[in-house]
Order: sequence, then structure tokens, then C-alpha cells
Amino acid sequence: MRVDGSLRVPGDKSISHRALMFAALGKGESRVRGLLCSEDVKSTAGVLRALGATIPGVVATEFTVRGGGLRGLRESATDLDCGNSGTTARLMSGILAAIPFDSRVTGDASLSKRPMKRVAKPLEAMGAKFAFATGDGLPMTVHGGLLTGTTWFSETASAQVKSAVLLAGLVADVPVEVHEPASTRDHTERMLRARGVDVRSDGNVVTLLPNATLNTADTDVPGDPSSAAFFVALAAMSTGGSLVIDHVCVNSSRTGGFEMLADMGALIAYEDIHDDGGEPVARLVVSARQLRGITIDPTMVPSLIDELPIIACVASRAHGETRVTGAAELRVKESDRIAAVVQNLKAIGADASELPDGFVIHGSDRPLKGKVTTYGDHRIAMAFGVLGAVDGNEIEIDDRDCVSVSYPGFWSDLARVAR
Repeated sequence: MRVDGSLRVPGDKSISHRALMFAALGKGESRVRGLLCSEDVKSTAGVLRALGATIPGVVATEFTVRGGGLRGLRESATDLDCGNSGTTARLMSGILAAIPFDSRVTGDASLSKRPMKRVAKPLEAMGAKFAFATGDGLPMTVHGGLLTGTTWFSETASAQVKSAVLLAGLVADVPVEVHEPASTRDHTERMLRARGVDVRSDGNVVTLLPNATLNTADTDVPGDPSSAAFFVALAAMSTGGSLVIDHVCVNSSRTGGFEMLADMGALIAYEDIHDDGGEPVARLVVSARQLRGITIDPTMVPSLIDELPIIACVASRAHGETRVTGAAELRVKESDRIAAVVQNLKAIGADASELPDGFVIHGSDRPLKGKVTTYGDHRIAMAFGVLGAVDGNEIEIDDRDCVSVSYPGFWSDLARVAR
């Protein structure tokens, strides 16, 4: 298989979610361009719309949002359905915690199994109340109200928990400080600063000071690096050619996947690096050389958590052993991604074994054949779809449509650049 051509992957999912939320919380009009038109982002738009935000009924790559200000949202007459989106549920919890009404948050069967108390705890420490129908997941009811400031020490490195606390502090107009065990994605901090909010970062500590307002700002959403990683991996496993991926977000908190794929042998050149709305953006030019197994330091895991399924698939074609530890968070994503990756690799003939917090894979060049069970997880479908494009492999994906959560045009882009 050779690679050839260029593409622009869909807008970054994390930035798309936040662009909608911040536009709804700003006072006045904000234009959003390059938005990811995926099911997850539509869930955020739907929740905000249910709360009274003026967001067009059809989510498009470019449109205008009229925000009502930090206290402009209104109680919804219906449940707030977050679909499959953990980002929607957790970040909106921070906003809802600071508004004096009750909100019932729901999601699909997969999201309902994902842990929510990790985000409820710091918000309860600020004065909000949460009620869970069963266990740790959705549905949950957020009883919002007057909040106090907090200094929160997170047990888990989670950009979603950090962001929920920052948003609660923003809407409540109280100071908050979050200490994390490791650095996580900083899109919330960058985007708030660009809108006039006093957010300060010092190592793994983030502080938001009372602001009482959120300026409007247009957003041009760059390409999602997690989506781009699948095509970097495709080029890394190719027999020749090169692939150009345009306008990709290269925020240092998001490039861990690129760094690990480069360590494994991918040749990645960064061109036309520039700043766009507070986020660094670049054109990637990717080609292959011999792949090798690597051991990934656990401190790197938070910056590549979404890329680990495709890294595992690349590892199955690399020379030597690839070992990942410190990735227990993979077990509570859209699926148990540790189990899903290892079971599927074994099912198609690869040498893989499961660890409590990761996996070990020994690569080979023998053909891989069989059927993959995605468990409705878009990252699993895309990772094994890329592996299936490699010469000699014959891999059947049980649910190809689940990629619509983050990359609706994935299969057509894959067919276009893999020769």
C-alpha cells in the first residue's frame, strides 16, 4: 500500500465543543468556522439549544451563535441528552452547577456507563448537588445554585474535570484553582484567555480569577490531531509515497500521538506553523520508514489517550515489542479500549496481551485477517480500518457507521489516499 495526496481532517472535537459553549455564554454574536459536524458536537449544540441558546437547528461547518451572557441559559423543559459525548456531559455539568435550577442529564447506553462522579465531586465541593439514578453514571440530576471558590486536587489527570471546575468558576464568578497529577489538554484555558478571562497556568496548576464577563470571539476550528493521527499511522505503515494533512492543531498538549508515531518510525515534517485563535496550527507531511516497537512512558499517556488504539495497531506491524502502561483511563472511554484493542488484535492473528493499565504487543509482518468488534467505539473502528488498508491484511469491521461520532467522512478519505 502506498499513500498519496492531501486531505484536511475534520475540525478538532475538543475545540468544537468549547467553541459552541463559549459562544453561547458570550454576550452577542460569535461566528464559528470549521466546526466538526459530528454526532458528539451535535449533542453539545442540542443541549445548549434546550437551555435556550440561539444556535441554528442544523449544525454546519460555519454559522453564527448569538450568546445570552454567562447567566443567559434557562431551565430546560426536557432532559439534556448528551448522546455518546462525555465532553458534553462533563463540561456542561460545570456550567449547570453554577445556574440556580435543576437539570437532568442523560446519554446513550455507552455514555451512561462512564464515570461522572469524578466531575461531580469538585462541583459539590463548590456547593452544587448531584443525584445519580444508579451508580456512577448517567442519568444524573444537577442541582445548580450559588457556588463558592475552591482549590481542587484532582486524583486523575483529566482535562474534562479541570474544564468543568473552570467553567463553574467562570459562570459563578468565583476563584478556582485546579491541581493535576499531570498536565492535560489546555484548550479551555487558551480559549478563555482569548475571550478576556484571567486564567493562569503554572506547571500542573491552573487558576481562574473572577471575571464576571466572557467576550465574544470568532473561532476558526483547526483540524483534530486525534483524527489526523490515523492518517499519520497510515503513512507510517505504507510502502511508499507521502501524505499531506493540512491545517492541523499542533498544540503541545495534543501532539503526544505524533511524537510516539515518530519514535516508531513515521517521518513527520511540520510546515507553515502559525497561530490561529490562540492555537498553533501546521501542515503535516508524512512518509514511512522501518517501524520499531517502543515503550511509552506513563507520563506521556494523558497527551495521547485517544491515539493509543491506532498506536497499538501500528505496533502490530513494527519490529519488536511495544509496551504501554499508566493508561487505565482507556478502560472508561467509549469502550474498554484496553480490552477491545487486545481482543481484536488477537482475533485477527496479532500477538497482543492485556495489562491492568495497558498492553504489550509484539509486531510481525504476517498478514492479519478476521472480524473486528468495535463495541460502537469510533476510535476502534478507525484504528482497525487503517490496519485493514495495509497490504495483505483482510479485516472486517462490524460497525463502520460508528465513526460518525468524530469523523463522518473517514472511510471516503481513507479510500482516496490509500493506493
